[in-house]
Amino acid sequence: MSAIRLLVLGAVRQHGRAHGYQVRGDLEYWGAHEWSNAKPGSIYHALKQMARQGLLHAHETAPSTAGGPPRTEYEITDAGTAEYFRRLREALVAYDQKMDIQSAAIGFLVDLPRAEAIALLRERIRRIEQWRTAVTENYVPEDGPEQLGHIGEIMNLWLHRADSDATWTRGLIERLERGAYTFAGEGEPFVGVLAEGEENPYATGERHPEDDR
Repeated sequence: MSAIRLLVLGAVRQHGRAHGYQVRGDLEYWGAHEWSNAKPGSIYHALKQMARQGLLHAHETAPSTAGGPPRTEYEITDAGTAEYFRRLREALVAYDQKMDIQSAAIGFLVDLPRAEAIALLRERIRRIEQWRTAVTENYVPEDGPEQLGHIGEIMNLWLHRADSDATWTRGLIERLERGAYTFAGEGEPFVGVLAEGEENPYATGERHPEDDR
């Protein structure tokens, strides 16, 4: 799974309609350019590709402020919404993934009903524990990684990451069960995107040819 598609679909969905530079700004505001492949070229490519695939609808609007061709605004389609939630749910339960995908999913967690989010996180823990059981049938941490030479440290690292992930996920579930955050259907959602013209304190300042289109 690619984190960029989940990030872009989520950003467009939160705006309702957004042009590429707005989406780029949101992803930089979230710091996604630091922990994922959300670079300007990847963002603009994803927008165009998903428009061709019918996941986004492209609207031509007024000419850009730079005097160039009409700026394109994107709106998520029904197919795009279905794809967004499919990717979100899959990312929340899948253990064997990169950190950028998990981070993107946590960022959009509140788009789901609270009960469903908790159930998905519990399924994540179940899969981690299932993976750990399978691994430790052939590798017992108590015997120390040295039994496999320095290669044993790789398995040791994987087990520590799995244990850490499970511990963190249990803590998140506890916070959600206590009522943390506002989930879908519970009231006004958290606004995590920049308003039109709002200054982005985390912008990279790097220009891209697609910024004004």
